[in-house]
Amino acid sequence: MSNLVILPILIPLLAGTILLFFPRQLHFQKWISVIALSLTTISSIVLVQTVFNNGIQTLELGGWKPPFGIVLVADMFSALLVLTGIVVSFTCILFAFKSIGEDREKHYFYAFAQFLITGVMGAFLTGDLFNLFVFFEVFLMASYALIVIGGTKIQLRETLKYVLINVISSALFVISVAYIYAVLGTLNMADLGARVAEYGQTPLLTVIAILFLVVFGLKGGIFPLYFWLPGAYKAPPYAVTALFGALLTKVGVYAIFRMFSVIFTHEPQITHQIIAVLAGITILIGAIGAVAYSDVKQIIIYNIVTAIGVIVFGVVIATEIGYAGAIYYLVHDMVIKGALFLLAGAMFTITGTNKIKEMGGLIKRHPLLGWMFFLAALALAGIPPLSGFVGKVLLTQAGLSEGHYWFVAVMLLSSLLVLYSVMKIFLNCFFREEVLTEKEEKGSIKGLVYPSVILIAISVFLGVGAEVVTPYIMQAAETLADPTAYIQAVLKE
Repeated sequence: MSNLVILPILIPLLAGTILLFFPRQLHFQKWISVIALSLTTISSIVLVQTVFNNGIQTLELGGWKPPFGIVLVADMFSALLVLTGIVVSFTCILFAFKSIGEDREKHYFYAFAQFLITGVMGAFLTGDLFNLFVFFEVFLMASYALIVIGGTKIQLRETLKYVLINVISSALFVISVAYIYAVLGTLNMADLGARVAEYGQTPLLTVIAILFLVVFGLKGGIFPLYFWLPGAYKAPPYAVTALFGALLTKVGVYAIFRMFSVIFTHEPQITHQIIAVLAGITILIGAIGAVAYSDVKQIIIYNIVTAIGVIVFGVVIATEIGYAGAIYYLVHDMVIKGALFLLAGAMFTITGTNKIKEMGGLIKRHPLLGWMFFLAALALAGIPPLSGFVGKVLLTQAGLSEGHYWFVAVMLLSSLLVLYSVMKIFLNCFFREEVLTEKEEKGSIKGLVYPSVILIAISVFLGVGAEVVTPYIMQAAETLADPTAYIQAVLKE
């Protein structure tokens, strides 16, 4: 069953390769995309259940034993993120079928989307740092193409910034990998964790840990390294922004969790304290940005920043309940950010604008769109019984028990600001005086709302069905709180 681990990487890689050869056959491209994502979803569900029943799954590529060979590792944390990422990707691609336009479709949109998914899934499943770098580069190369396809002025401008920032961060990544290999002589994450535990976390290793935090903080969008994110995510079409918002920053967050729960755990008064301060400021900056803007897309983008801060604080709490809350909130955020971007994309299709003041009265002709947005807004703010509530309750419980009162206060304050920011969209865009008549609407949203319905249904299930989901989340949290099982599963000790 260990071969299951490679399927979420292999299937989209093969699909993307096939799609490169048929750029003009759009129906064929759509069918291949649906088949590939369906197979990947099924394999991801089976992988999650296999890990739940049988424990951590590893695959040693080429038969080389770790730490010398390439190893893929699926613990419950990575398996849950793989499944969530695939489901959100599926809905984004379904949305793209009706919204992305033939011009972008003929310029390899679906192929690059599959390669993006390949890189993200590989980053979640790899067991060593060098291959983490490789998979980062795979999804970054695909993201460069997805941002620039269409060739509008804003896309070209933001692509240049985005590429420059990521070239710098990739160079820092390579430097960090070189330093840690020079000090410890291995890049296997489990082996690194074992060696640091055995020999101690020296001051040099703590500096290397902070360097990795800079790299992954830049990828994940933590203060003050989030500056590239609002412009880069605003430039492409909504289907692409939804993919980016749900997946790309979460890979950086995943890497921070993995590095600071398995390897750099021995000087928390330095490394974790830095993360705590940055996470708190990230929450506030994101919430203030969301409140300040009157542009629908920008408001949702700044809510990504807020969520990153909330999730990353789980590393600081570093207890089983704290990790469980962070993982629950991470899964929720991937789902609900995808839903919000897709709903905002439908609103843009109707009105041709992202500006709140230029929308109004949409509920009259688009009630399903309106009430789906309302549910998504409540879920984002953590209103019970939707998905955001469970994660925030667990984080609040863990934060209070560990004495992080200021974090709980900042998180609860941000919840109010987040709720205000999205309800501002809902009330003004759907219930204010009608701005456009039916004849003045810019486009049809036929088929555009249903992908969001799928994601919001999942959000409702994550909230109402918490008893079903929690055992999986707790298993993931146990591995992060005590990485011994992860290390032993990989090294076969």
